[in-house]
Amino acid sequence: MEEIKCQGCGAFIQTSNPDEAGYTPESALDRDIILCKRCFRLKHYNDIQDVSMTDDDFLAMVSQIRDKKGLVVHLVDIFNVDGTIIEGLSRIVGDKPVILAANKMDLLPKSTNRNKLIKWLRTMANKAGISVEGVYLISSAKGHGLPDLSEAIEMKRNHQNVYIVGTANVGKSTFINKLIQKTTGTTDVITTSYFPGTTLGFIEIPLDEDTSLIDTPGIVNRHQVAHYISDNDLKIITPKKEVKPRVYQLNNQQTLYFGGLARLDFIKGERQSFICYFSNQLSIHRTKLKNADNLLNEHSGGLLSPPDLETLKMIPELTAHTHRIEQEKTDIVFPGLGWVTVPKGDITVSVHSPENVRISLRRSFI
Repeated sequence: MEEIKCQGCGAFIQTSNPDEAGYTPESALDRDIILCKRCFRLKHYNDIQDVSMTDDDFLAMVSQIRDKKGLVVHLVDIFNVDGTIIEGLSRIVGDKPVILAANKMDLLPKSTNRNKLIKWLRTMANKAGISVEGVYLISSAKGHGLPDLSEAIEMKRNHQNVYIVGTANVGKSTFINKLIQKTTGTTDVITTSYFPGTTLGFIEIPLDEDTSLIDTPGIVNRHQVAHYISDNDLKIITPKKEVKPRVYQLNNQQTLYFGGLARLDFIKGERQSFICYFSNQLSIHRTKLKNADNLLNEHSGGLLSPPDLETLKMIPELTAHTHRIEQEKTDIVFPGLGWVTVPKGDITVSVHSPENVRISLRRSFI
């Protein structure tokens, strides 16, 4: 059989092994648009299927662009910058100019200070060893910010290829679909979903006779909570609309649970507000610190949900780290879930998250 690429994920089509990437039944080869079984089910039934591809496979595939010329657009998730910014990016893509595009801007509260957010994103890029040509706030889903980003790409690519790079589930495919829709009117160029790892190979969309916009596979980052929870729970924790702040007045020795996936203990300090920014669908439960452990042991997957039964089989145990917050208005960031803003300083908190999912602190940009 001649080599044919799936028009959804870019994997080479094969008809022999249903468990490997690119599988499609022979009867589907006569279609005008050929999709692998995985992309077909994703497109028509929103059903995700696992494939046999390791983290190293993803990394090795993206590293193929190291010695090629072009511009890199690095997409990060505003709700999970720690988990989606790629440390040591230059080792993977080579010495190319990089534009940082922060996705899901439409989901942030309207009170967000954009200048503070951009400044913080530059700081995060520098910490990750990435020198960026510019930072752009966008929404792949709504198209916000894409005209400015598109103009910057055209100015900085110097008539060379443009590589879209990011971790799995950051919205690369949706971004390219929206960009092409705005410029050509064509929709659904690339299969999109909530789930990590949709793009299995390079997908090239011509920009002109000589250059292309190239969607690369999502680099799998095991520090993301998305890789330890079920597809159903991932839908719950992924914001779909503007996040509405939820405010809890806490005394010390009280605890907030975010479903049963993370927890914040207020250890020491004066009574104050804790402002929570999470998916509107994620339940938040308040309890006394002395009851917190028993509550999790007895009600994880029930009152404290998610996790569901599938997630309970995969997710690591929660581990705690203590932080003293002295500066004013600080965000406690739970990567992949959301964050809690503490308006005042001089408090001590203990934050619990699945092992390997790192909690961080930042100055609030709201």
